[in-house]
Amino acid sequence: MRPHDLVPSPDPTAGPVTTDARTGTEAGSGILAGVGVGQAEAAVVEHYPRLVRMAYLVLPPSLGQGRRVLTAHAVVQRSLPRGDTAAALPAPAVPRARRPEGAGDPGYRYVRDRVLRQALDASQPLRRWALPRRAQFPPLLPHVWGLRVFPRSGGADELALDQRLSALSGPGRAAYVLRHLEKLSDHDLRQVLTAAGAADPDSALAEADGVADGRRGAELLHSSEFDACSLQVRPTDLMRRRRHTRAAVVAAAALAVCGTLLLLPGGGNDGAQDAPYTRDPAVEAALDPDRLVRVAPTAWRESSRRDFSVWSARGSLSADRALLRRALTAWAGPEEAVRVTSTPGTPSGPPMGPPQLLFAGEVGVARVVVLHDGLRIVRYAETTGTPGAARDASLDFARTDGADAAGSGALVAGRSRDHVRYLTAPWVRDVSVRDLLDPAERPRPVRRDANGLTERLPSPVQQRACRAWQGLELTDGSTLTLVTDLGELTPAQLTYGPPGAPQDVTGAAARASWARTACLLPGVRAHGVRSVNSWQYARQRLPEANGTAGWVCTRAETWRGTGSRVMAQFQAPAARPGAAGTVVARAEDSPACGVREPRVLAGVLWQSRAGQWYVLAAGSGQLVSVTVAGGGVEGGATGHVVAVRSREGSRPELKGLLADGTRVRPLR
Repeated sequence: MRPHDLVPSPDPTAGPVTTDARTGTEAGSGILAGVGVGQAEAAVVEHYPRLVRMAYLVLPPSLGQGRRVLTAHAVVQRSLPRGDTAAALPAPAVPRARRPEGAGDPGYRYVRDRVLRQALDASQPLRRWALPRRAQFPPLLPHVWGLRVFPRSGGADELALDQRLSALSGPGRAAYVLRHLEKLSDHDLRQVLTAAGAADPDSALAEADGVADGRRGAELLHSSEFDACSLQVRPTDLMRRRRHTRAAVVAAAALAVCGTLLLLPGGGNDGAQDAPYTRDPAVEAALDPDRLVRVAPTAWRESSRRDFSVWSARGSLSADRALLRRALTAWAGPEEAVRVTSTPGTPSGPPMGPPQLLFAGEVGVARVVVLHDGLRIVRYAETTGTPGAARDASLDFARTDGADAAGSGALVAGRSRDHVRYLTAPWVRDVSVRDLLDPAERPRPVRRDANGLTERLPSPVQQRACRAWQGLELTDGSTLTLVTDLGELTPAQLTYGPPGAPQDVTGAAARASWARTACLLPGVRAHGVRSVNSWQYARQRLPEANGTAGWVCTRAETWRGTGSRVMAQFQAPAARPGAAGTVVARAEDSPACGVREPRVLAGVLWQSRAGQWYVLAAGSGQLVSVTVAGGGVEGGATGHVVAVRSREGSRPELKGLLADGTRVRPLR
């Protein structure tokens, strides 16, 4: 399991594929090209993520996510030839030395064809009088006990593509996957499908042609949604497993007692009594849509506080009992096919009682239900048109305890690869979007429907190059709150100022500082972040009249309280207002730059325009002196900034002092 997606390597199979007229197999396959175990093993090792992704996509979705993942790995691992086949096989139809350049790696083609054949075999039902294939049975290895494994969740587009692929036959899915992942032509597809045992390749190609939005689908095939090597793990249904374990223990004890009594004279007259089966009444109540908590539309006007507890139940499907029951059932005990994600530190267990309904409606191509239990926000999403099967559903958890008006102003209702839609709080009057990298640009108003659902907006989470960073401005009539998407259900609030008194990002200085900080936010993405504060704690005139630099401390606080991340930036003069600052120090779980310890010290090795190297250091205003020593560099200054001549590569130590003599160590 990897913490990030592995982008597949360039297509290793480019070039023509020929078929031997005597055997009907590929001339470039391992059977005729004399592919040995070593060559096939090298192909498996080099292209393992690509092969597993291909097998996962071709395998029938009816297996469920967990079994599809394990079967995909088993199929690839069983694709090696048994023994060194190179010596005993006939010569290829096209001599190896004369194969054209770019014909591809024969070891990879041999392994790919074996993977494809096994995946198609797994799609076939067991027949009474036919000899079963190994791929039709659950894999013995690999196996995971007590855990569910599944790929990372994608957006609504990936969910819709998965549904369309599930409606195809096995050869149809194989044709679609080979066309877009392997870039094979129709002629080559027919040959590969025939060699893999497909009865009607032309019909499979017609099925693949019928999949709507093919170009977009080709991009989505590379999503983490279909990456069976980048996995998440969750426990199986702990309540059910515990009940089954207890039942097994009771049954074994009862069987032992009964067997003992039957061996005694007259022992057969006494029978064991079955233990009554009871269910948790709290779980029963949580599964009843009629018992959902629904807050009145005017509750937020009358309440002394503003948070998720006073959100009214909105959405066109808020009266759809079947949809609500599916959402509650998935929350209480998600099936294997339901994709479950949660932010760090968020429990994913069932609710203690009836939760509060915040929203139920259509968001793009999905039906979405948003619930709140006082501790967590839970979003359930299923593809539009699904009659209720959990196979096309996802469940997302985010911790939100202690939320205030700013932290509960918006939620992410829907997410695709590049866009996001927000659900705003009932007290939010106006919504606009602002590019944080351009502080002089005016914000653009955002359209919302009657339920507070915004239009599709660009999400900065998946962008590779930081050319823009969208922030959402929420106004309740008196205050303005700036939030941004960091890949979670709750957007993070952005503030500016000293740790003890952060302010909303409204002034020119605050926007200018965030313009140079926004592109550093991926460092705290998907970390359960509640708020991010940026604080310019010092300004320093650079030596040799090189201008004035800013020193900025950025601190990301989490919903769980622990796991905060701190970055110290050096912002040298730049030609563009959105040029990212240089991160000179990082720390995790540090009190620096926070309410408990509102001070910071950091340094950087800097070169002037004339080529001279300096050690620059700056601390917050509480420091009365800063010294630099070590590595052949010594110097200091009274105050909280210092610049000392140095040389390239030097690494001196920094020390700062407070007025009471307390030593301050630099941020690390």
